[in-house]
Amino acid sequence: MSTAARATRLDAAFSLDYGYAVHFTRDAFDPANPVLVEALRADAADGVARVLPVVDSGLLEHHPDLPARLAAYAAHHADRIALAGEPVVLPGGEASKQDPRHVEEVLDAINDRAIDRHAYVLAIGGGAVVDAAGYAAGIAHRGVRLVRMPSTVLGQNDAGIGVKNGINAYGKKNFLGTFAPPVAVVNDERFLTTLSDEDWRSGTSEAVKVALLKDPAFFAELERIAPAIAARDLEAMGVLVRRCAELHIEHITGNGDPFELGSARPLDFGHWSAHKLEQLSHLRLRHGEAVAIGIALDSTYALLDGMLADDDWRRVLALFQALGLDLVAPELEDPALLAGLQEFREHLGGLLTVTLIDAIGSGVEVHEIDLGMMGQAITRLQAASAELDATRGTAKG
Repeated sequence: MSTAARATRLDAAFSLDYGYAVHFTRDAFDPANPVLVEALRADAADGVARVLPVVDSGLLEHHPDLPARLAAYAAHHADRIALAGEPVVLPGGEASKQDPRHVEEVLDAINDRAIDRHAYVLAIGGGAVVDAAGYAAGIAHRGVRLVRMPSTVLGQNDAGIGVKNGINAYGKKNFLGTFAPPVAVVNDERFLTTLSDEDWRSGTSEAVKVALLKDPAFFAELERIAPAIAARDLEAMGVLVRRCAELHIEHITGNGDPFELGSARPLDFGHWSAHKLEQLSHLRLRHGEAVAIGIALDSTYALLDGMLADDDWRRVLALFQALGLDLVAPELEDPALLAGLQEFREHLGGLLTVTLIDAIGSGVEVHEIDLGMMGQAITRLQAASAELDATRGTAKG
């Protein structure tokens, strides 16, 4: 019998339906608020969901009563929720993603407290803590159920509502990670009231991003409410968070590639340089701050390339300024910045695919970046930032 005659093939093909709700509420730990208990749907024999809380240390500084309030909530709903011990506390900010020991802390707790695939990890905190806790949940038992409670603007409108979890490694952003959708996301606006000014405004850059890619009317609305957001108006911020979250969910569920199997990542507009800027600044720059600079840079490149009209470019820069976000950082002059393009390509694989804009509300993919022109874009952006600062200073005077 020939080798060809002996050859056989088995084909395996299947699909799974994923679905989860993103809730917007106020004071989720009020025992009368049903959102969290309903998100923790239990199918254990006794109908009680076992829950391992993981909490952001920075959040605890502003909400020291959070563990007690969570315990009281669980006690009130004891027929449906059982906490698996005290919360695991992870450091707030990017530090939780930098050191693998923090993921190990969560994994140790999952093991020690017998958290199985019918139990839950409840991640409460900023986007980085939710990312790290979600990664631990995603690799334990090949996947423990995850409920996210993001506590920052960036977490509630972007990082906490998607299907990705990850930590940093090898000096690269999100080098290790999983695609593992949560069971539910609970956005509690009460957490936003205690954010620092830096965290309040840095999360707005992701809203500008998605508006630039998908919704010119939303961009115009952001221009209108930017002064209120800068003044920490919670109602205006709620408009930003909800619409941004909605557009992200529409993209994840409707673009045909929720697990990023292709070469394009439209929602990473401005992120090739943002990730590198974070690294080069040794995390002095928050993610949202770096994203604002990255979007401003790529918009300037699109201007120089003839893709983007001058008026639209100026609207982009003016909106970031109105929101209180910087357009430049010293790290833009670091020669290592442009290495971020190759790292960006390697992270996904395949052909380099960078999303730019050719109009407000219209994203376009390119597969080549002229490094000389990108250098010119850096210089042009620095000059524009200085001009805007001077104009603002004159107006104040």
